[in-house]
Amino acid sequence: MTVGDESGDLQSTVRLAFRYLEIDYLRAQRAHFGSPFRIWLDMAIAVGLAIFGCFLLRFQDLDWFGVFCVGASAVFGLVLFTGLVVTPRWVFRREPKLRDEYSLTFSPEGIHFLTAHIDSQLQWSVYSRALVDAHSYLLYHGARQWSVIPRRVFQSRAEQETFERLLAEHVPHIMRRDSYSRA
Repeated sequence: MTVGDESGDLQSTVRLAFRYLEIDYLRAQRAHFGSPFRIWLDMAIAVGLAIFGCFLLRFQDLDWFGVFCVGASAVFGLVLFTGLVVTPRWVFRREPKLRDEYSLTFSPEGIHFLTAHIDSQLQWSVYSRALVDAHSYLLYHGARQWSVIPRRVFQSRAEQETFERLLAEHVPHIMRRDSYSRA
């Protein structure tokens, strides 16, 4: 929504009210961990190890190394699955603050953050970078701490564009991985 200030200049403000869904949190975790750990490369390595191990078991006399490769592949796959599926679900279901109603107001002056447990006015400088994907905006306020803004909570495309404009003006590093990103 766009509102005017006393001087008559237009000031952009976006007000969002929402509750996180479990899928919001899962997607955000996957987006965050997908970048530094290169998930597709990790999965390819796990599959490659399994294929190589099976080849060694079937066609070579290196049974011990084949078993090691297949075992390493299974452990690697289990770690990936746990980190991307099991742990985020577990955290979401056990973290009460993720079930609160969130009311966020984004303006050029900063972000008003309101929940049942928090009432805070934040400066944009709290956020050092952002990751934008097809489902959400991750606003980083530390190496491993972020706020998630699901795309589904915007009431209109205009409201989302106003938010993106504010983000571009106030967050220094934005990485886009959404399918319809603009240059």
